[in-house]
Amino acid sequence: MGIYTLSFLDSCVPLRSDGKPIENPLDCIADHHLAERQVCAEIDGIAHGDGYGGGNAVDSENLADVIRFLSVELPIHLQDEAEDLFPTLRARCEPEDEIDRIIDRLSAEHAHSGTERETVLSVLRGQQRPGAELSDADRAALTDFAAHARRHLIFENAIVMPIARVRLSSADLARMRQRMMRRRQRYWIGEGRDAE
Repeated sequence: MGIYTLSFLDSCVPLRSDGKPIENPLDCIADHHLAERQVCAEIDGIAHGDGYGGGNAVDSENLADVIRFLSVELPIHLQDEAEDLFPTLRARCEPEDEIDRIIDRLSAEHAHSGTERETVLSVLRGQQRPGAELSDADRAALTDFAAHARRHLIFENAIVMPIARVRLSSADLARMRQRMMRRRQRYWIGEGRDAE
């Protein structure tokens, strides 16, 4: 399908989409942002009925990958940001960075997207039933979610990531990487994996 799937969860070491280990956790976050954009394209394809070879039928494997991304990978990524990236930025940034205002905005968007994500997951899981069809409301929920996610990613990639690359020290990055690895280890040994 081309969607970046759980390579960074299927091992305890964060991996890039090409399978190589990621040493810098900011690269892991950036790689995840790229994957999320790909998922948004898939969601738009599902909504418009043209995401799977030009037909209206939803490819079950692609659909399962999108559902897995939204239900497993995205929440772990959001934890990476909320528990590691954002607090570390708050500690390291200078007043002129206005990072508190930026992070407050992103945190509010994360909270809002959680509600939207549950709606989208419900719609997508419904598509796993034979003969399921999308309503106009379902299509709107899918396209709205993808549009909001894209705007959020643009903001993070254009503002937050460059600030993080300047402000975070090698010790900050090493600590973030360890915490991200532990988060994935908890998933891998069953705390999150059993819930799939």
